[in-house]
Amino acid sequence: MKELAKQLQEMNIGTVRENEPLASHTTIKIGGPADLFVEPSSIENLEKAMTKIREAGIKWTAIGRGSNLLVSDKGIEGVVIKLGAGLDEVEVKGTKVRVGSGTSIVALALAMSRQGLSGLEFASGIPGSVGGAVYMNAGAHGSDISRILEEAYILFEDGKMEWLSSEEMQFSYRTSVLQKVRPGVVVEAVFNLQEGDKETIKAVIKKNKDYRKDTQPWSSPCAGSIFRNPLPNYAGQLVEKAGLKGYSIGGAQISEMHGNFIVNAGNAKAEDVLALIEYVKKTIWDLYEVQMETEVEIIGRK
Repeated sequence: MKELAKQLQEMNIGTVRENEPLASHTTIKIGGPADLFVEPSSIENLEKAMTKIREAGIKWTAIGRGSNLLVSDKGIEGVVIKLGAGLDEVEVKGTKVRVGSGTSIVALALAMSRQGLSGLEFASGIPGSVGGAVYMNAGAHGSDISRILEEAYILFEDGKMEWLSSEEMQFSYRTSVLQKVRPGVVVEAVFNLQEGDKETIKAVIKKNKDYRKDTQPWSSPCAGSIFRNPLPNYAGQLVEKAGLKGYSIGGAQISEMHGNFIVNAGNAKAEDVLALIEYVKKTIWDLYEVQMETEVEIIGRK
């Protein structure tokens, strides 16, 4: 690992650090160290880094802005590649927008509103990256990524990269082909938006952001929605109905504001969050015979 770190540092591909604490790179502020942490400064440098990582035969994991993510207290084996500040370029041609995966989806929605481009209003309260949003088909307020994505540039497990069309992404509720069928991560995305009235778009964005602020605990460290909605039920409503809001294990607590959020109430560990998730699953099954499935991605050493 030290030899790979040395090679990547000499290539000047971006940030390269050994034993980097991942709590600093997740919105819930939890996570042990990455054996090697790499944040490429461009797509070209990402490609160069992947070539070296593949040659070394070392396992790798990619992360974005760290929302919707729970990292093990024992950290992550191998290389963690953060698709962040170096992959946040935005190019607009008419109503077509090409954007790097490290771009904040909230910032993108706001930027497009200033140009009178509609279609991303639903994402104005989602605190994650474009890459993560495409990966999980993020959605809110009656819309989702599948409705606007034309194609995405994907980095696959073998280190190769390829463009996939919206159809090839096989989107469904909070799911894409990348999660199980063809594991990979998003490097770039192309969105098809529509021309609209700037003030109307801005008003919708403000309304959506205010709704999130009023109903979800983003002022506290959290990972976003913990469970998928077991439709026709809603996860948060089931948790609230079961009287679990405010319930805690260790430093992890079910939010008093929203039942589908777990907050880091103070030095929480991943094991606290996992124990709380299992407690909720068992309680909801015992009370309502509804199977709860996690939406948050759980990664790292067991």
